[in-house]
Amino acid sequence: MSTDKIGTYKFVAEPFHVDFTGQLTMGVLGNHLLNCAGFHAEERGFGMAQLNNIHYTWVLSRLAIELKRMPMQYEKFSIQTWVENVYRLFTDRNFAILDAEGTPIGYARSIWAMIDMKTRKPADLISLHGGHITDYICNDKECPIAKPGHIKVNDTTSIGEHRALYSDIDINGHVNSIKYIEHILDLFPIDLFRNKHIHRFEMAYSAESYYGDTLSFCREQKNEQEYDIEVKKNGNETVCRSKVIFQ
Repeated sequence: MSTDKIGTYKFVAEPFHVDFTGQLTMGVLGNHLLNCAGFHAEERGFGMAQLNNIHYTWVLSRLAIELKRMPMQYEKFSIQTWVENVYRLFTDRNFAILDAEGTPIGYARSIWAMIDMKTRKPADLISLHGGHITDYICNDKECPIAKPGHIKVNDTTSIGEHRALYSDIDINGHVNSIKYIEHILDLFPIDLFRNKHIHRFEMAYSAESYYGDTLSFCREQKNEQEYDIEVKKNGNETVCRSKVIFQ
């Protein structure tokens, strides 16, 4: 079991992980971040495999990614992750995205809850495993981006729908958190990605959706660069909100 507080994991931007501009896609980067969180937790005794044995699992609540640039095709890069804080019901986990020379090209902040797989209710992180998760709190590693903010969408006009199907569903039986990211970015015209890049992307998850649910998307433009999106299932319940800021 690792005693290091910071985990570092290496990647390559494979050709099938980049978009038409040759940049790594936000969905793939999101998957890498979640995988690093899993690797880091597993190596320290509080990963999915250990938790599933006692009928608990991690659930992503908030995610904010801020980038100077995306890794390009075939580029080597690494992701560092560490636990910033542990509360009774939530934990803050941060990330740094580094180029091959170790220079930061982006950062991310995330908030996670641990839930009982049977009741779907949050677990007490401090009491679980004698509170050993707090041993890995790292206070001396900088994450110089803003925490996830409040997202409010006033425009309730749906601009698109998607029915959740096989490829959307993850091991927990609900729509994968990264699939929402991909569907949200599909709301924008391709020329926007040709002329600009995503500077900041936020996700706030509030409910689960399942196979067969109809997801509707409302988008509100805040200014020339910034958009807020709300995703509802079956016409009423909000499942997540997102903020996208282009540069």
